[in-house]
Amino acid sequence: MTREEDIRNAVEVMRKGGVILYPTDTIWGIGCDATNAEAVKRVYDIKQRDDSKALICLVDSDARLQRYVRQVPDVAWQLIDSMKSASGDPGAGNSQARPTTLILDGAVNLAPNLIAEDGSIALRITQESFSKELCYRFQKAIVSTSANISGEPAAQNYRDIDPQIIEKVDYVCWSRRQEHQPHQPSSIIRLRQNGEVEIIRK
Repeated sequence: MTREEDIRNAVEVMRKGGVILYPTDTIWGIGCDATNAEAVKRVYDIKQRDDSKALICLVDSDARLQRYVRQVPDVAWQLIDSMKSASGDPGAGNSQARPTTLILDGAVNLAPNLIAEDGSIALRITQESFSKELCYRFQKAIVSTSANISGEPAAQNYRDIDPQIIEKVDYVCWSRRQEHQPHQPSSIIRLRQNGEVEIIRK
């Protein structure tokens, strides 16, 4: 299967409300349409996770990120620019900077059960080629939560994913399945409208 076919299949599944397993700029993730509340609920169910714990979303560009936040603080753009200049493609094994997820206030245009109680959302602009292309083709934010049962270790590579997870999703991407190298979750930074910055996960 070509990468193009793989992406086309994954996009088609998500457009129908399905859930996928896919490689990201960090670890393997469970994904779905971030605007579809039913699909998001299925992701929580698959992970056996309390839906009060918000999930991360991936987007492919600055413009897409702005669709999901009422007002992006200036400090966020500064961080995004610095991450872009330092980032490589993890799928190609040349990443120089750890991907960073931003928690931003004023989430809009997303499934209600994806947004935290305080109205914030965790978003990351992926620079990795497969997940970036997937987000671009889908034209929406895609949920990206670690492919593991809640409380279990995150799956760094496809071979680490619990068979229970694989059985419950609607599509498993073929790209990067053979990969076997260390990956880690993203850093997480909380940014508030007043410019306050809090590091949640280094």
